[in-house]
Amino acid sequence: MPRTYVRSFQVRHYECDAYGHLNHAGYLRYMQESAFDASADAGWDMARYEAMGFYWLVRDTEIEYRRPLCYQDRVQVKTWVADFRRVRSQRVYEFRLEGQDEVMARAETDWAFMQRNGDRPAAIPDEMKADFFPEGRPEVGPPRPRFPGPPQPPGSAFRLGRRVEWRDLDPAGHVNNCVYLAYVEDGGLQWLRSRGWGMTRLVAEGLGIVARQHRIEYRQPALLDDELDLYTWASDPGTTSIVRYTFIARRSDGALLARARTHQVWLDPQSGAPTPLPHAPRQAMARRHRRDRLPGQ
Repeated sequence: MPRTYVRSFQVRHYECDAYGHLNHAGYLRYMQESAFDASADAGWDMARYEAMGFYWLVRDTEIEYRRPLCYQDRVQVKTWVADFRRVRSQRVYEFRLEGQDEVMARAETDWAFMQRNGDRPAAIPDEMKADFFPEGRPEVGPPRPRFPGPPQPPGSAFRLGRRVEWRDLDPAGHVNNCVYLAYVEDGGLQWLRSRGWGMTRLVAEGLGIVARQHRIEYRQPALLDDELDLYTWASDPGTTSIVRYTFIARRSDGALLARARTHQVWLDPQSGAPTPLPHAPRQAMARRHRRDRLPGQ
């Protein structure tokens, strides 16, 4: 059995979105802090990694939001390592309200063990594996599921440009993995606005939209002042939900830095209950943009 660790958080007002829910990126921040503390609890704190010249880098994250967390909720994040590969490790997270059994959100993160000198993947030490699995390591599980191959956009993808700002960076000097989720969310809102259905109009029509699942694959780091292009499009907008893809590329060379798949549902903002999307906005969201070549094509 792996070591488990539980970290408590209280949702702050500034962490909530306009619905009063913990912002999607907030979950990833809680996960990141829980992972760091869980590692320290096993004897591998930041100072030890620094002295050895190694660090962990997120390569892939999948999170499922089951029920919203709100202001002043006391949240417990339970986390454990699911397995170790040669240079990668998968960590699992479960979110619960304090004193309750219901899982409010569940996530998995694939971490890569990196050598600081040269930023190269490094073999995970056997000593570390033993510390996280004191009763013995499990057999290596099946291969990680690949990022779901996105369908081609209907004609093209909506493109949004942005520059990496100082506030986006973490202590490694890269855009923090949580910030990419904010990019993805902003790209989706701007995409809706480009179709004539921005959030102001949706709210006026009694409609809301929330994410139920995010899957993000990180390919390369983004650095300060990098000019980025976000390409986003929907795959067959349905009556009650929508699947949206986002590619994030560096403008200077077209390199794909990250890509995301987002499953969102339509709801009544007052009750929070799912609601069908009327024909007019659904038709607008299926409208084609001008053709843009996606990164990697």
